[in-house]
Amino acid sequence: MSISDRKGSLELEVSNLGPIVEAKVALRPFTLFVGPSNTGKSYLAVLIYALHRLLGRGIGPTRPYRIFRRRASVPPGFRQQSPTVSDNDANDLFDWVEQLSSKKKDRGAPIRLPENIAVLVRSRLASLPRSGRSVEDELSRCFGLQSTRQLIRSSGATETRVVLRSYIEEEAERAKPFEHSFDISRRGASDLLFSIPSDAPLYLTTRFIDRLVWSIDSESQGITESPEAKDFIVLELLGDLVDAVFPYIAGVADSPAHYLPADRAGVMHAHRVVVSALVESAATAGIRRTAPMPVLSGVLADFLEQLILLSDPPRIRVRERGNENLAARLEKTVLGGSVRLENRRKPEPSYPSFSYRPEGWKEDLPLMRTSSMVSELAPVVLYLRHVVGQGDVLIIEEPESHLHPAMQVEFTRLLAAAVREGVRVIMTTHSEWVLEELANLVRLSGLPETTRKTMGGGAVALEPHDVGAWLFQPRNRPRGSVVQEIPLDADSGTFAAGFEHVAAALHNRWAEISSRTELADRQ
Repeated sequence: MSISDRKGSLELEVSNLGPIVEAKVALRPFTLFVGPSNTGKSYLAVLIYALHRLLGRGIGPTRPYRIFRRRASVPPGFRQQSPTVSDNDANDLFDWVEQLSSKKKDRGAPIRLPENIAVLVRSRLASLPRSGRSVEDELSRCFGLQSTRQLIRSSGATETRVVLRSYIEEEAERAKPFEHSFDISRRGASDLLFSIPSDAPLYLTTRFIDRLVWSIDSESQGITESPEAKDFIVLELLGDLVDAVFPYIAGVADSPAHYLPADRAGVMHAHRVVVSALVESAATAGIRRTAPMPVLSGVLADFLEQLILLSDPPRIRVRERGNENLAARLEKTVLGGSVRLENRRKPEPSYPSFSYRPEGWKEDLPLMRTSSMVSELAPVVLYLRHVVGQGDVLIIEEPESHLHPAMQVEFTRLLAAAVREGVRVIMTTHSEWVLEELANLVRLSGLPETTRKTMGGGAVALEPHDVGAWLFQPRNRPRGSVVQEIPLDADSGTFAAGFEHVAAALHNRWAEISSRTELADRQ
């Protein structure tokens, strides 16, 4: 079974976003965005990050609906403002949840909702607010804008359209995916809309069963057995059930996403100064005249916040994350030394200290005294070691920056290893070395495993349907870029992203210079 089969898949369709005229991208376990500068690669990457935060458990999670809670009384006006559920439906709902509590279930297997219960959940989905945080607020924050209308393509477009389709592997026979969509007009972003096929089955992950049973008990405590109270209990339970089903509807988009922006070296060198300045400005607000300050984009602010949180003692973290083996492999094969984090464990707020110790040394070097390669990849090591877990999405911009071609190849293999460990990778790149090595890893998957083991990178070979490369190609009419998939060329064995045209032009220029040099020598 392939990686993509295990994890499900997403398809993102976008029109008139920033420089992008249109794009239809299948987000695979390893997805690359390639193309000239200013064609929208980062726009699409930031949009994906924002969608994960809206639909799932991104950094600083807010669930799309409400958290399981307990009420002791029916709120005033409940009967007038809430729909009712028939007695038969209410009894069916209670009976089904009680059956769940009495059966021992495989904690790894999703449970299909009976159709009569699924109908109630679909109805409840249609009547609830669309998201815990608004699309307008989250997109503006992630892109660092005052309004989402600034995202609309400037060359003649009046509206941006975003549709995310979630395909779930448990029901391969289901033709229609779940859809999550919104528009951006001159007035801003619309609500997030859900499209759930009426015949689509719904599933409940087993980790929610105990909470649902607890919800029945807690919601019923302190409420009399009146028709109004019964309706209230049922609708509260349905809300809890929607919470429990939504991760299935969101599919892969429910996974936490982590964004490593470009120019990580500068951020690593300056993060303590930047945060100190922000804190100082906040502390003196109202004392002196406020000067206009640039707004950090959400992806950069989240990155800075995550660096600070790395110094928190492990006991306050929600759960263990990260992959020590991947982090250590990156240090050994690419960095030639270890990235070190000083965990102060002080009660007062403090900033973590990052350093680098070359292999064989007994002393650490501050990151500002290391090579640009080390400071660029240090955040990747820290994220792999402390932050990114199995099933998470790692979005990384131009990781090849400041890397020698040989190290770009090694780093590509490391990302492939991360994908095989269950991490989904989205990457923007300008590197032909990255593309060529990734093509080699795909071609390796066609060899017998015994043969692969004797070849470099053979242990991290990837199936063709687990990899997708997408070219952002500029156009003049309409002005903007169009995103198209780059197929793996059977003849050349590479993803043809246009780098070969640059190489050909350079060769032709060399030939012309050589010809004219010979002519000048003969004269």
